[in-house]
Amino acid sequence: MIDHHGGQLGVMTPKDAIALAKEQDADLVEIVPNAKPPVCKVINFGKFKYELAKKDKIQKKHQHVSLLKELRFSPNTDVHDFDFKMRHARQFLAEGHKVKATVVFRGRSITYKENGEELLARLTEALQDVSKVDQPSHFEGRSLITIFAPERKKKLDSTKEEDN
Repeated sequence: MIDHHGGQLGVMTPKDAIALAKEQDADLVEIVPNAKPPVCKVINFGKFKYELAKKDKIQKKHQHVSLLKELRFSPNTDVHDFDFKMRHARQFLAEGHKVKATVVFRGRSITYKENGEELLARLTEALQDVSKVDQPSHFEGRSLITIFAPERKKKLDSTKEEDN
């Protein structure tokens, strides 16, 4: 049994604990039901629920959800289009998201697999400073796919340099 200030009152029967809670115009809340004996606290139940909601909100605030962003190329993607999509990939990686680069082969273009492999090799080289290859190039049907993950160490190093 714990009082509303956090001090321990010792082990009590449920009847005594309920009577003590009524005496103090508070509620008896079971904090740890699986303990032997269960831990209970004399507290206002509305306040207890508010504190729990507040803790959950803080945990959700500090949680980061990583998304998988996809960039689609064709095997004949031009230099300007490649650079444009590469800048988007850098932006996504800087935000902490993973990037899935896909080269889609349509029709007879599947015969030029080396063009797609060369394109993804250029992209890997261009993103080498901000990412690491999570999954190397592999075929899924008529698509050649590589997945990049953000490089955590580089990001932390850059924030330390900015602090100095």
